[in-house]
Amino acid sequence: MATCTRTVWKVVAGCRRQLLSASGATYTGVSQTAQRNLPVRTVWTPKKDKEEEPEKPVKKEKVVIDDSNRHKPYGRTAWVPVDDVYIKRFYPRTIYKLSDAIDLLKNFQELDFTPASQPVYIDLKLNMKLEKKRKVDSFVSTVHLPHPFQTGMNKVLVFTEDANQAKVAQENGAVFAGGVELIQQILDDEISADFYIAVPEILPKLLPLKSKLRKKFPKSKRGTVGINIPKMLSLFKTGHEFMVEDECYVRTQIALLDMPKEHIIANMQTVLADICSHRPADMGPFIERAIIASHTSEALWFKSEDVLPKPAEKKKQEEE
Repeated sequence: MATCTRTVWKVVAGCRRQLLSASGATYTGVSQTAQRNLPVRTVWTPKKDKEEEPEKPVKKEKVVIDDSNRHKPYGRTAWVPVDDVYIKRFYPRTIYKLSDAIDLLKNFQELDFTPASQPVYIDLKLNMKLEKKRKVDSFVSTVHLPHPFQTGMNKVLVFTEDANQAKVAQENGAVFAGGVELIQQILDDEISADFYIAVPEILPKLLPLKSKLRKKFPKSKRGTVGINIPKMLSLFKTGHEFMVEDECYVRTQIALLDMPKEHIIANMQTVLADICSHRPADMGPFIERAIIASHTSEALWFKSEDVLPKPAEKKKQEEE
């Protein structure tokens, strides 16, 4: 019995020593790896009044190379091709006189065996800039061509509530003339016209037609609102309308290819003169680029300044 008791005490004493040694090692390990609180030094920096603006990207200006005195244009093979067949990108673009361009269009028609009575179109790019970042407003214009290419007359409808004005309109060739009773017929597509003109008094009553007629809705800027009904009818019955599209382009038909060359040039002069009247002459050339083409031919660049009247000619015309 005594032997068992001594054995138990030895085991308990050994376990106690083991526990004390383990706890001491753990304590010393923690104390050695503990982080020290180091002093922190703060520095004051003044705030900037305004945040620095990001640098704006610098626009690279297009360098225009003056190669007028060179034996050949920069990056091209020669000024003029020698052969009849050549690659276009190796030579500068040919800009023709208007008379030469029309002759080429007629020649293309004969070589391609295409219809002779095909339409002739022009495509103009306008310089719409004015002073102080202003621009010329997009416009719609109607002109009398000296040599019309349309066989029939345009249909014109006149809005007026005055019986006498309606009678005058019908006597001068209006297809329809009347007041608010025509609104529902137009909305139901029972009647339609190429041009809609109106007197100023009836305009507020025509607002239901604004979404239906859209660009054809009577406006003073287009000359479709006024009191001189016979004058407006004479213009819009046989007039040719064109407008500025995509902010700076005018694309319209001016003639038929089988018309004489002089008639095509006369129609061209009328259209270009009306276009240039929408911008002051002292601002420089209004037409930046001019192209003429028929329905089946390639596009030809031509010199628009040769068609427009020169300043000296304008002064003589004004004096006369």
